Amino acid sequence: MQTVAMLIGGRDAAAGDGRYYEKRNPFTGELVARVPDAGPVDAAAAAAAAAAAFVEWSKTPPSKRRAILWKAADLLEARAADVAKTITAETGATFGWGMFNTAFAASMMREAAAATTQITGEVIPSDIPGSIALSVRQPVGVVLGIAPWNAPMILGVRAVAMPLACGNTVVLKASEECPQTHRVIGDVLEEAGLPAGAINVLTTSREGAAATVDALIADPRVRRINFTGSTSVGRVIAEKAAKHLKPVLLELGGKAPLVVLDDADLDEAAAAANFGAFMHQGQICMSTERLVVQEPVVQPFLDRLVAKAKALKVGDPAAPDTQIGSMVSERAAQRVQDLIKDAVDRGARVLCGGEAQGTLLQPTVLDRVTPQMRIYREESFGPVVIVVPVNDDEGAIRAANDTEYGLAAAVFGHDLDRAYAVATRIESGICHINGPTVADEPQMPFGGVKQSGFGRFGGKAGIAEFTELRWITIQTGHRHYPI
Repeated sequence: MQTVAMLIGGRDAAAGDGRYYEKRNPFTGELVARVPDAGPVDAAAAAAAAAAAFVEWSKTPPSKRRAILWKAADLLEARAADVAKTITAETGATFGWGMFNTAFAASMMREAAAATTQITGEVIPSDIPGSIALSVRQPVGVVLGIAPWNAPMILGVRAVAMPLACGNTVVLKASEECPQTHRVIGDVLEEAGLPAGAINVLTTSREGAAATVDALIADPRVRRINFTGSTSVGRVIAEKAAKHLKPVLLELGGKAPLVVLDDADLDEAAAAANFGAFMHQGQICMSTERLVVQEPVVQPFLDRLVAKAKALKVGDPAAPDTQIGSMVSERAAQRVQDLIKDAVDRGARVLCGGEAQGTLLQPTVLDRVTPQMRIYREESFGPVVIVVPVNDDEGAIRAANDTEYGLAAAVFGHDLDRAYAVATRIESGICHINGPTVADEPQMPFGGVKQSGFGRFGGKAGIAEFTELRWITIQTGHRHYPI
């Protein structure tokens, strides 16, 4: 058992009022750490530290910002095995998921490093004689990043790397489920040379999070907010940010459809569905939640998918050969079981899985699911996927869009013109043709539509989110005025 410290102004910090909470391993129940439970006073201290550091960091040359981010990526990679063990202990993820998280997070830091010299403007033709009109992008100030637990290193780094690359300073509100993992992000950045206060890491309990986040959103020193998490919480954050007229980037829930057209390569489609539905126990915002399959290929597709799902090894997330580890909590596991039970009670058929042992859930495929069942509408965030048979392309498009969410989607088909035509009509921020719904690259514009949020992480889109676009003019020579 360890005692975690927050990071405020370059120093370890406990909660101002001395409060702590306990973080336990969801699989074993063992105590992992005692964690500071920050409150509004700590939020103000972190915002003040970030605002003070902004003066220096915002003027730091891009080459130096790039070098620091690149070094932080190297330091993170060097700690990969330890970080992966921590992720397993805190969230129940497999060791392999932790290693992937760390490697991908390092690549995100390097992509952000490359972006430091891509923050460009332009000269805009002006009708005023002698006027040089410029559009320039400048850092906004203090950015609040609120990161979740499910891909803890990836999404924690994503919340801070591009804002830092753009010259902003940050306050990272760590997830209550993975405080040690998120603290590592602050450690490697400071060790790489980031000035004290340029990154601050606050930890809170589930119960204490609202008051701390409210204080940060209301703080006038905080100028931008990014949040990755559930739609219900994202809606609350958007409402509070709107009250203070603060821009917010939201990457929220999903109910991703994978469409299988009747000319699809069924082996490829089944492999993508198996990966997309069950990777990391289905606890990914892009997880395949719905299989929209055209009638002529429903059975041969399901035969392939069920065989793959049954072959997955479920067990101790710390064991090297485990493919499906623990859900993040007993509460999360029970919710998925409740969704499955509701569907079965209403007539759904379990093709495989459906069983649970504590926080371990078997990969589950449900057939004969109707819109009256909760699982048809609600994001399961677990290792369960439903089958929706359709007759034609129009039916596939209607079924794919029959959800309030719109993050990721996929379409499988041999005729690329036809598959592209279907993909363009699916209401999602991301859509892959002949690829899985679960996919990410640091340079890509990542985000959703509808109840999956708004704004985009990644690449040039990320630069736009974390900079202020300004119009500046330079008048050369005499200018005529009408009075």
